Amino acid sequence: MNPPNDILYIFEMANNHQGDVQHGLKIIDAMAKIARDNGIRAAVKFQYRDLDTFIHPAHQSSDSKHIKRFRETRLSREQYLTLVEATREAGLITMCTPFDEVSVKDIVNHGIEIIKIASCSANDWPLLEVIAAARKPVICSTGGLRIEQIDKVVNFLEHRKVDFSVLHCVGIYPTPTDGLYLNFMERMMKRYNWLRIGYSGHENPDDVDVVKVAVAKGARILERHVGVATPTSQLNAYSMSPEQTDRWVKASINALRIGGSQGQEKQIVQVEVDSLQSLRRGTYLKVAIRKGEVISAEKVYFAMPCAADQTSSCEWLETMVASRDYKVDEGIQERRQSTLATSLRSLIHQGKGMLYEAGIKIGPKYTVEMSHHYGPENFRSHGALIVNLINREYCKKLVIVFPGQRHPNHRHLKKEEVFQVIHGDLEAVVDGKVHQLKPGDMVLVERGMWHSFNSTHGCVFEEVSTTHILGDSYYEDEKIAKLDLAQRKTLLDMW
Repeated sequence: MNPPNDILYIFEMANNHQGDVQHGLKIIDAMAKIARDNGIRAAVKFQYRDLDTFIHPAHQSSDSKHIKRFRETRLSREQYLTLVEATREAGLITMCTPFDEVSVKDIVNHGIEIIKIASCSANDWPLLEVIAAARKPVICSTGGLRIEQIDKVVNFLEHRKVDFSVLHCVGIYPTPTDGLYLNFMERMMKRYNWLRIGYSGHENPDDVDVVKVAVAKGARILERHVGVATPTSQLNAYSMSPEQTDRWVKASINALRIGGSQGQEKQIVQVEVDSLQSLRRGTYLKVAIRKGEVISAEKVYFAMPCAADQTSSCEWLETMVASRDYKVDEGIQERRQSTLATSLRSLIHQGKGMLYEAGIKIGPKYTVEMSHHYGPENFRSHGALIVNLINREYCKKLVIVFPGQRHPNHRHLKKEEVFQVIHGDLEAVVDGKVHQLKPGDMVLVERGMWHSFNSTHGCVFEEVSTTHILGDSYYEDEKIAKLDLAQRKTLLDMW
C-alpha cells in the first residue's frame, strides 16, 4: 500500500504572470492539472505589493532590476482578485506573500486562505505585527537567517498565537547544489519539534534529487516558483515549467513512498517473515533426549535449513524442556513460554525505548516501579511505569504511559502534584474536567482532586509534587482500593 501524500505543495506564481491576467490563468490551469493528475494538495501563491507606497516616491521610475520588474508586471487589485477566484474554482488553496501593510489588508479583503512570509520579510517586525493581527495561518521562509534569528521569528509568532509553519530556504537564485544545506532542516525539526517544517527551493528546475532529499529529511511543505514560457517571455533560471513541475511532484511522491509517512510504524509483512525464516539456522540435537529433559546448550547445534515449524536459533532458550522424545540430528519443535519475567522484560525495553525517543536521560540514581492496578497481566491496558527520581520536601517522577493505557481514577489527600507532558499525548481528567495535553502543557492536581489519565499514542510526563507518602493514593474502584500496595505495584530492579 502506498503511504498517503501528506505534503502541501506551493506553486509560487510571483511575477511570472508577466502582468497579464490571461497568462496568469494559464499558469493556474497548468498547476491545477498537475494537482489533479497526481492527487496532491496544492496552493497557488501570489505576491502582493502596493507599489505606490512600497516604493519610495523618488524611486518610482528607478531602473533598479527589482523595481523595474515590479512596474512592468503590475496588476490591479481587481485583476489579482480574478486570479484568486480562478485558483479557488480550480480546487487549489489560495496563498499570498504581502510585502507591505496595505497588501495584508488586500489579502484579507480577497479572502486568501494562507499568508506566506518571504525570507526578506521574516524579520520585518512592523509587517509581521500586521500579518499576525490578520489571524490567518502563516508559512514563513527563513532564507538568510541564522538559527538565533529564526528563534526570534518563532517566538514572535508563538507569543501572538499565530498558526504557523517554517520553511528552510536559501535566498540565492538559483541556488547551487553545495549551498542548499538541507541537513539544517533536521536541526530545525529538533529545535521546533511542534512545528511543521518544509523546504522552499530555488535550485536548478531540472534537478529532482533535491526534492527527494528534502522529503527524506522530513519536509512536508514544498515550494517552487512556477510559470509558463511564451515565445516572447522565457522563465528565469529558478522557475519550473509545467513539465518540470510535474516531474518534481512525482519525484517527491516517490520519495515519500520510499520513506513512508512520518511517525509510521514499520509494517512487517508475511513475505518478509518467510524470506528471513528461509535464511535462519534451525536448532538441532547432538544427542537423543527424552520428553521432559532440559534442552541445554551442550545438547544442541545450529545449522541451516530451519523448517517452518522448527525452533530457530533466534527462539531457542537454554531452559527449554522437550515436549516429546527427539533423535540425534533431529530439529526441535519447541516454543518459548511467556512468563512474568519475559513480559516484564518486554515492558522494560518498550519503556526505555520511549525514553530514548523522547531524548530523556535519567541519570544513575532512580528506582522504577510498575503500577498494575488490575494485575500485571492487564498492565498494557491499565497502569503506568513510574521512574522515581527525587522524594524530599518536593518530589519528582517521570511517568511512562504506554499507547492505549489508562491509569484509574484516584486522589491524594496529602500530596499536591503538577503534570507536564514531555513527549507524546496525554488526556488527564481532573475533578471531571478533561485536559488534552501535548508536550509543554501542564495540569495542576490539588489535594483531594480525583484524577485519571490515559494516552492514545504513548506519553512521558514529568510529575512534580510535594513529598510522596506511601498509602496516600485512594482509588475510586473498590477492587483496587482493597488491594495491598504490594499487589498493585512491582519494583523493577532489572531496569
